Amino acid sequence: MKNHEIKMEWQGDMAFEGLINGHKVRVDADESVGGNDSGPRPKPFVLVALAGCTGMDVTMILKKMRVVIEDLNISVNGTLSEEQPAQYTSMHVTYEFKGENLNLDKLTKAVELSQNQYCGVSAMYKKAIPLTYEIKII
Repeated sequence: MKNHEIKMEWQGDMAFEGLINGHKVRVDADESVGGNDSGPRPKPFVLVALAGCTGMDVTMILKKMRVVIEDLNISVNGTLSEEQPAQYTSMHVTYEFKGENLNLDKLTKAVELSQNQYCGVSAMYKKAIPLTYEIKII
């Protein structure tokens, strides 16, 4: 069984710094709650994990399908609960593809394979909250 582990070291006030795959990551809070705004808040990393996971899947799948894209932008909108603890109650992923003569069927197939078969982040989140997506061709 494979495990991932990270360690965060306190940097004072509300800031923490850690290593993920050898890359430094710093999180901090807003000044209004005692932080120094020296890094992003932790919660949006949940959205980053989803976008990165599905993005890597989709580009790999499209490459195997010999679909050439000029660009792919992925945005994830997470709706937060009003009550504490504030948590995401749903997420929506938007895939924006750019390229010449892109085949919507192949783009859809790549996204569906990622969302339903390959992306472990999507699979985990779907167990807890609704996760929807859309595809746009620019």
